[in-house]
Amino acid sequence: MECYFAPMEGITGYVYRNAHHKFYGNVAMYFTPFLAPNRSKKLTSRETNDILPEHNQGIRLVPQFLTNQAEDFLWAAKKAGELGYKEVNLNLGCPSGTVVSKYRGSGFLAIPEELDRFLERVSTELEKTGMRFSVKTRIGKNSPEEFGRLLGIFNQYPLERLIIHPRLQTDFYRNRPNLELFGEAVKVFGNRACYNGDIFSKKDFISFHERFPDAEAVMMGRGLLRNPALAEEIAEEEGEPGRESLSGAELQRLKSFHREVLEGYREAIPGDRNVLFKMKELWTYLGERFAGQERLLKKIKKARRMEEYEEAVEGIFEEAGLWI
Repeated sequence: MECYFAPMEGITGYVYRNAHHKFYGNVAMYFTPFLAPNRSKKLTSRETNDILPEHNQGIRLVPQFLTNQAEDFLWAAKKAGELGYKEVNLNLGCPSGTVVSKYRGSGFLAIPEELDRFLERVSTELEKTGMRFSVKTRIGKNSPEEFGRLLGIFNQYPLERLIIHPRLQTDFYRNRPNLELFGEAVKVFGNRACYNGDIFSKKDFISFHERFPDAEAVMMGRGLLRNPALAEEIAEEEGEPGRESLSGAELQRLKSFHREVLEGYREAIPGDRNVLFKMKELWTYLGERFAGQERLLKKIKKARRMEEYEEAVEGIFEEAGLWI
């Protein structure tokens, strides 16, 4: 089964992506954090940098766009095509209130007639260019009953894949994913249905795979941020499904990976303050694997200077090494 890496806003742009690809394996496809094309027909410098081919060497990458305007999506898809991309993705999953209030992301699911018209135009125009497109969606905005209609809409169009996070927009990341509705999507889309949601360990993956043995791909986000080696562990035939501890070699690799991300951000972003913001956000995930080190994790959170941050991180790795 293939593993995809879902974007998380803020920290998983090309710097993080390249570091992950360098140190870890078994991710068949990466998706960009969403890019937001608009009527200005311009991407921001951050968005442009994220999809430049020279920033993604050797990586199978799909640009992801967040918009409810077919014209803007098609313009962005054309720009992606000019850079050599063969597939683009529509984000219908983002649950952020500021996004949803503009009927974008999972807010677009609340107006299915307009979504249908959007997909009709996009599929017609992209078919002329040979560009493929996929959709990442939730099962509805307010009620699971919305998904039947949405699934019927999606099934009218030649989607490369339908990536389903089986929660409502109003769930955000609370409550359990609705696997029954994911199963309904599998009946319609077969192996083009890709699962996304709450795979944090090999044990989680095994549980999912036992229920959906014919699924060909899963997309992970928070699980891979917490444990960058998770996709590798899933591919291993041997090994403990519930493994949480870090071996000496794994700890050293994580330390090298962290250094690569840190130096990459320091090169790409002006000012240590902005770099610290991104690294602290990363530790909200990585820190979950360092139970018992709350004191040092708190020092990371409070660090105002790069020296304070690096000292706290070094302490975490040193203490973790003593436990092995």
